[in-house]
Amino acid sequence: MIIVSLTDPHDPQATALLKQSHALMESLFPPEDNYYLDIDALTADHIRFFTARVGEDILGTGALAIKTGYGELKSMFVDKAARGTGIADALMRQLEDAARAEGLSMLKLETGNVLYAAHKLYARHGFTPCGVFGDYADAKSSIFMEKPLT
Repeated sequence: MIIVSLTDPHDPQATALLKQSHALMESLFPPEDNYYLDIDALTADHIRFFTARVGEDILGTGALAIKTGYGELKSMFVDKAARGTGIADALMRQLEDAARAEGLSMLKLETGNVLYAAHKLYARHGFTPCGVFGDYADAKSSIFMEKPLT
């Protein structure tokens, strides 16, 4: 059974997954197009950081950054061996529930243009393309998506 819960990003298993995610992003995109939050930033008051576990093993991460008028999804990552097992879907449901609990009416995200599995995940959960938002630059390697919460 997949259990999704609020977690300290400094948990060793969570940190290991976040470092894997950061390394992947650094291998795919130039530094100026990497918008991941470092581990300490994920402890900020306006961030809700979640992990997905099966048993004692943390297999996925995701965060909700509470912004003015919307929530932003950050740090979505699933261990390579656990992909396709429902971990990402469980995280997405929890992040959406957390956004609703915060009274947010919109979710937004930025993802890399070559992260095709992520594009499919977000589309499956009702996200559609949108324009640049927040402090992001209009980069060729970025795709921006949003989902109204009703």
